[in-house]
Amino acid sequence: MMKRVLLAMGMLAFLLTLLNMAELSENARRDIQKETDISMGMDERRLYVGSDGFLDKILAEEDKNTLTSALEIDENEVYSFLQGPRSWGEGIPWSGEWATFTVDGNPFGGFGCGLCCLANIYDTLSPYEVSPWDMCEYARTVTNYTPTGEAGAIGWDYMKKTLQSCGFTCGLFCKPQSYDQFRMQMKSTASAIVLISSGEDDTYWQNTPGHYVNIWLYNDYDETVFLAEPGNPENNRGRIPLRYIYDALKTVSSYQYLAVGGYWENMNQWKADGIDEVWNRPEGLQ
Repeated sequence: MMKRVLLAMGMLAFLLTLLNMAELSENARRDIQKETDISMGMDERRLYVGSDGFLDKILAEEDKNTLTSALEIDENEVYSFLQGPRSWGEGIPWSGEWATFTVDGNPFGGFGCGLCCLANIYDTLSPYEVSPWDMCEYARTVTNYTPTGEAGAIGWDYMKKTLQSCGFTCGLFCKPQSYDQFRMQMKSTASAIVLISSGEDDTYWQNTPGHYVNIWLYNDYDETVFLAEPGNPENNRGRIPLRYIYDALKTVSSYQYLAVGGYWENMNQWKADGIDEVWNRPEGLQ
């Protein structure tokens, strides 16, 4: 399977963004992030940007050497799985039979948005390919996550822990005070999972109390991002203004987005490859 992998470029740019954020005022820093906790491996080496505004530790030299040269991805290489049974029933690309699966009677179509986003990141930025259902099973293995009727979608801490186990550097963030602060971070982020709500802003999403979507490839010229929308095939794989994302971030949640810095092959504890479920693979996807 031939796929180009975004590695060092995303990681280094992500760290530069964190350093730039340290130049903001004390109040702005608190609003931007409660904690950036980027696990660097089994020995629990970590990077922090805290209230004092500087990196507590820098990358060890051996960690830097694990990064390979990066190739910039394009939109055709971004995975964008769909979660729902309607998409699967209509044979829409990126849908799969996982839409018909259940966990303890809870349908994947009702709780799978975050898991689709996780699978998008894993498949796009690593050399491997898994389904959203594979990601669901793996997340349940490495965390205490299980979907229920009351709280089906996977939580922030579980998403972060799952991605870290898969070799990704990532952090959980609160909505910044200003759009420009958010835009600055998205410029240097490999990908982000964001929680949106039409209760905050219904310009783009309607009747959506809370939903995870996945954004990619910020364009500084027109300030748009490439949207992987697991719940709506009509909106999947289009470019939308980043401002729509910022305005719709669900502020009643403990966090509003998860930002991914990069992928480290030697830190990936899963390295699963292959989708066993029947699915509608898009034409041209290798």
